[in-house]
Amino acid sequence: MNLSPWIMAARPFSLSLSIVPVAVGAALAFAAQDKVAWAAVAAALAGSVLIHLGTNLHNDTLDAAPDGYGVMRLGPPRATARGLLSATAVRRGAVLCFALAALAGIYLVSVGGWPILALGLLSIAAGWFYASGPRSIAYSPLGEAFVLVFFGLGAVGGTFWVSTLHLTTAALAGGLAVGCFAAAVLVVNNYRDVEVDRQVGRLTLPMVIGAHATHWVYAAFMLLPFALLPLLAQELPRGRVWPAALVLVPALALIAGFAREPRGRGLNRILMRTVQVQILFAALLCGGLLLAR
Repeated sequence: MNLSPWIMAARPFSLSLSIVPVAVGAALAFAAQDKVAWAAVAAALAGSVLIHLGTNLHNDTLDAAPDGYGVMRLGPPRATARGLLSATAVRRGAVLCFALAALAGIYLVSVGGWPILALGLLSIAAGWFYASGPRSIAYSPLGEAFVLVFFGLGAVGGTFWVSTLHLTTAALAGGLAVGCFAAAVLVVNNYRDVEVDRQVGRLTLPMVIGAHATHWVYAAFMLLPFALLPLLAQELPRGRVWPAALVLVPALALIAGFAREPRGRGLNRILMRTVQVQILFAALLCGGLLLAR
């Protein structure tokens, strides 16, 4: 079996967006109570990654649809659109991922109760309908807000909850910080695809607010996580959150680079570096929280 088309459809380079918030939620829980419910965190990680994989696979089939991007796509290639996999097979793979995520969710619900049940059901539904349906969120001005909630507040807060059975200001601030980086990634993606989206009748945030405002929105998403560090330091006096501030320099460089880069495939480099900034920020934040105990 040739796995290369499946790897293309799964888009593994994007999975850090679902791994990082679980890691940050676990580190925040450890800083708050000196222990982590590792089994629950492992299940949360599995569920988060599986929902993300299912979403990626499902979206791969949608981009090959008559009203999708097809050959006009500027981002990473899609396996279904290239004829490397059938839409039916990829869609079945997506359903399998969502089903496996639901199995992980059964254990998480036994630990975290109805709030985790609600979050899990919403996450699976959101993953399936994110880019499908007549009014899909991905192709509306609400895409960035959606990503901030599910890849930030929801994932960090949910992981923190299954370890502590409560939420704190620190958990919400950490979720907002992580979610801002994820939203910044989508800003770049949507800004890159403005012309193609216009041709297929989509209306994303950059299309609504224009190029100049999009640059400012990206800058805000990239800088807000650093503005939240003092709040995290106040809420976690024994947690060293300041190592994450070192990432401010590459973040500023990316803001300047995004403002200069013309729309097109060159923005793929900015997108990948935005993902890397989130990973580095989270790694230094988690390291500070864990090593300070």
